Amino acid sequence: MRKLTLIVLGFIFCTLAGAAEVAGVKLEDKISLSGTDLVLNGAGIRSKAFFKVYVGALYVAQKQTALPGVLAQKTPRRVQMTLLRDLTADQLVDALVDGLGDNHSKAEMDGMKAQVEQLANIMRSMKEVKTGAVVTIDFVPGTGTVVALNGASKGTIGSDAFNGALMKVWLGEHPVSDSLKKAMLGG
Repeated sequence: MRKLTLIVLGFIFCTLAGAAEVAGVKLEDKISLSGTDLVLNGAGIRSKAFFKVYVGALYVAQKQTALPGVLAQKTPRRVQMTLLRDLTADQLVDALVDGLGDNHSKAEMDGMKAQVEQLANIMRSMKEVKTGAVVTIDFVPGTGTVVALNGASKGTIGSDAFNGALMKVWLGEHPVSDSLKKAMLGG
């Protein structure tokens, strides 16, 4: 009987230790980015109107519950968006630029105009992003923000500071979704 109990407990532990799942999207509990092990901080759904748009996930070196803690880590991090519907590149660009504008003053936006334009060009190079596609926005200290589609790099924005500004789209005072922010911060 004791042996059976240990087998059952082992099975339960293995099941719980596996990948997380949100809206049918399986997310790894741990990933490696630029030689650094990252953990899934949290994940949730970005909805707009009645539509589920994507599953957003945040990977960091050490779990955090607020934006300042995320930004204080001078290690790689990842925001991952797994699309739950087809989106055009322009829809992605508009959402990101609106999110930046909602969290920064006009003067701050003017100061990062070149980086915002780089981001827009990278996103537009994707043309249309289909359901199930994975867009990653990686921060690599000293390199900047690396944007990829389904694992293929689409471009790099060489500014560490810009990635901090970009994180506010999801985790700032005026995030794209309060519920997604809470979920990404482990709430």
